[in-house]
Formats: sequence, structure tokens, C-alpha cells
Amino acid sequence: MTPHDAARSDTRYDPQYDPLVHATPGAGRDYAPSYWVASAGTPPPDDGPVQHDMDVDVVVIGAGSTGISTPLYLAQEQGIQAVVLEANQSAWGCSSRSGGQGQNASGRLSRAQWIERWGLDVAKKLDTEIRTGFENFKNLAFEVDCDATDGGHLYVAHRPEKVAYLKEQARVRNEIFGYKTQILSADELRQNHFNDHDAAGAMWEQEGVGIHPLKFTFGLIRKARALGVKLHTASPVQGWETINGVHHLRTPGGTVRAKRVAVCTGGYTGQALSPLTKNKLLPILSNNMVTQPLSPAQIEAAGLKTRVFLTDTRTLRFYYRLLPDNRLQIGSRSAVTGAESPEPKHLKLLTDGIARKFPTLAGIPIEHSWWGWVDVSHDMMPRITQPDPSQSVWYALGYGGNGVSFSTWAGKRLAERVAGKDAGQEVFQLPIYNSELTYPHFLHLFRSEALAPFRRLGQRFLYKWYWWQDEM
Repeated sequence: MTPHDAARSDTRYDPQYDPLVHATPGAGRDYAPSYWVASAGTPPPDDGPVQHDMDVDVVVIGAGSTGISTPLYLAQEQGIQAVVLEANQSAWGCSSRSGGQGQNASGRLSRAQWIERWGLDVAKKLDTEIRTGFENFKNLAFEVDCDATDGGHLYVAHRPEKVAYLKEQARVRNEIFGYKTQILSADELRQNHFNDHDAAGAMWEQEGVGIHPLKFTFGLIRKARALGVKLHTASPVQGWETINGVHHLRTPGGTVRAKRVAVCTGGYTGQALSPLTKNKLLPILSNNMVTQPLSPAQIEAAGLKTRVFLTDTRTLRFYYRLLPDNRLQIGSRSAVTGAESPEPKHLKLLTDGIARKFPTLAGIPIEHSWWGWVDVSHDMMPRITQPDPSQSVWYALGYGGNGVSFSTWAGKRLAERVAGKDAGQEVFQLPIYNSELTYPHFLHLFRSEALAPFRRLGQRFLYKWYWWQDEM
């Protein structure tokens, strides 16, 4: 342990944690101060920290929605009992910090981009797979108590010239993939949904379920533990050695020896975890905040007529919605590094967003503000795969901020792969399953350790460019 990590060995929430800088996310650290944590109630029981060496069949690293759904499906469908190792608290990372927007998507690419990249046949098969995953998520969301709201998704044009882009996206979805996507004018959007002063129109898709993401994952944990899944919190993997095909995972309380390992660490995948994941993701920070409850008069004045969730067409997008308890939630991209994440300007980006979109709510008190890391892959699409066929290691990573719905389906597919049930299944020839993560192409020049500090420089340049494209 380095002196820096030793200084971080307490369990207080660390607002400056950065997966490109710190060896591990800590051990038993408190949750981020998100609205979800404040409103989720008491976490379900877990099995506490690892306290001695043990030999197991399957270890899953990470206890978010993917890390819990994987052992759930292993137990439920494959008859395999897995042990989950979580560095901090259950659902400590993305699953307690996301926007809770369950879309019929995964990764950052649109269906039109799927066609451009992989051809029509592959795009249609990928659509079937992700649509099936969304329906699975929807069923789960209404099985557990997670404040699920089924109203679809509004994709808002933040500039008039973006309306043509949305019309083309709707055409592709409807004519090629058989959806019933609709284009709304700015007036229709304001009359029936939100009086967003930043909007020039919108695309509505009926597939979209908003959830309380922490309640959702807590519900999955209860299901998994009822099937015998063991969940060890405060048990970060601080060392990983493979001896004669057996993985020796060193935690503060003991070494867990496993025949098979599934990595489900999302945006909190540290550089030191494994050579199979090192330099394979670019972690991106996303900020969120939630207002105090709005009065009926404030809701009426702001023109908030629906609880459908929205995202806008910025590359550095805003996502927002009216929550079931009448609070306004809004999020967007923010700081580049963990060290600068607490700076007030990142909160101001969101408060300015509220003032621009809903002027009558300018200055409304903010009761919860937090940020978290998003796992972005080199081609903006996830990978659920075995990166090295000679090693009994699999991962599900790279959702790019669109993992709320697909993460549970990724867990199901990952369980099939870990159980060896993927052989001969055509679905596993899809791009998200048949290739591994590689280093983000736009930072390839900075791959060496000596040039590591320049990775963030490249990201900072891209943010400036994206902002110019979005706002100028």
C-alpha cells in the first residue's frame, strides 16, 4: 500500500476519488451524498467483509446492478453459486449515482450509427438484443419497489437545427426497426410535457422507464441473496495473481481463490485491478443534483406536466425529469479529474441549466448534489465478453452512461458466458459480445504510462470542442 492509499484507508466518502489515479476506490467507504441514498431506506443485509481465506467457484467483482444481476442469474438459471466482492457498500458506484433513466439503449451510438458501422443485418440483430434487454429490465423494475415510472423518453432538440437530426433518427427507428417514435414540435412539447425554454422540438419514444436506481439494485440484492448469493462489502481486490489457473484475489480480510472471475466494476474500474482492464476505459464524470420539492404553483409556472424523463441533443448532454416526490432532477457531464470535481463551477453548470430551461425555477434551493464516474469504451459501445480465451475471466463494461436498463441484461448474458452456455449461440457473435475493449482511439497516443497525465489533457480538449459545437 502506498502512503497515499494508506491516508485514504478511512471510510469517509471521498469526493475526489479518481479511477485513473487511485489504486482502489477504498475499503468500506460511505456512499456519495446522492438523493438516492437519502431516500432508499435501509440497505438490505450483506455478508460483511471477507474475514479469512476461502476457495470458491465464481467471484463477481462489483456490487452494482450488473454485479448483482450476474450472480442472480447464475443462481437462478445456471445453478451456480457465486461470491460478490464489493470494495465499499453495495451499489456504491454507478447504481447509487446515475440518473435512473432506463432507455431502450446501451452505449452511446444511435441505431443509425449501428447501421453505418456494422451494416443493416447486424444492426437489426443488435436492436432485437437490446430491445429484449429493455423489456427484461422493465419487468424487473415493476417487480421490485423502485418508484418505476413508465412513460417513455423525450429526446429534446436544444437548437432548431437539431430537429432535422431527430426527424432522421425517428425515421430510422420507425421504418427500419418498427418503432412508433413521434416527433413533437416545440409547442406540442410545452403543451403536453415540459415548458423547456431551451427546446426547439423533441423526439418521443415509448420505450423508457424511470427508476430509483438504488432501490432497484437493493431489490436485486434481496432476490440474489434469497438464492444463496454471498455479498462481501468492504472487500476491495487489492491484488490479483493467477496460479495454475486459479485466481488469487487478495482483499484486506483474506485471499479469495476462484476458478472463474467476472468483472463488473463499471466506471470504478481501477488501473491496478487487472491487465485485462487496464487502459481499456476512459472514466468520465457526470454531475447530478436534485431540488427541494416543488410546490403545485412552481410546477404549474414551470410547465412541468409529465414525469417522462428527458435528455437533450448536446454532446455534453443534460438529462432531467420531475421525480415522483415533485423534485426536479438534472444532470450533465462535469469535471475532467477527480481532484477538481468539488469545484463550485460544476454545480453552477447545472443550476444555470435549470435557469435556462425553466426560468421560473432559477435560484431554487438544491438539496442534493453528487457526481460519479461513467465507463466509456473506445467505440462508445459496451463489451460483455471473455477478453482472453486462455483465462477464465469475463467482464461487462463500457455502458457509456446508458447502462441503467441494459446492465441487468448484460448480467444475464455474462452469467451464460461464465457458465459456458454461450458456445454456438448466434447472439454472441454480435459486436458487443465478440470483441474485447481496446484503448480509446482518441487518446491512443497517450497510452504509455509516461504520458498518462496527457490523457486528461486530450479529454479537456475534447470537452472544449464539444462545448463549442453544442453552444455556438
